[in-house]
Amino acid sequence: MEKNPKSLLSDLIIMIKADGVIRPSEIELIQKLANRLGISNEEIAELFTNPQPSQALYSEVDRITHFYRLALMMQVDKESHKSEVTALKNFGLKMGIRPIVADQIIKKMEQYNGGVVPPEELLRIFKIYYN
Repeated sequence: MEKNPKSLLSDLIIMIKADGVIRPSEIELIQKLANRLGISNEEIAELFTNPQPSQALYSEVDRITHFYRLALMMQVDKESHKSEVTALKNFGLKMGIRPIVADQIIKKMEQYNGGVVPPEELLRIFKIYYN
């Protein structure tokens, strides 16, 4: 379970708003995640207008997982707009993740159906740039 599920959802909401268009598929995914995290529709609506600040992630696994969730959210509508890529890189920078890593992950996501990259591939990308 997430330490602060509203913070996670807030980051994901910021990600889907980055291109200026919120699509039904993005809302649907946010609602599914919120439901699994025990967050009501009223609370989701509140997060759209008043997002919570990002939480500090200290472990490498937490940062990689959160970053990849943001990348997946960016791909929900099957499009990667420049503003979304910029938002992803900015989130990454706040977590200590280099912009080149975001570029590599986006490139790798394009090679897989639905953008779902196998965990070992993700870890390989991170190891290249952090070891």
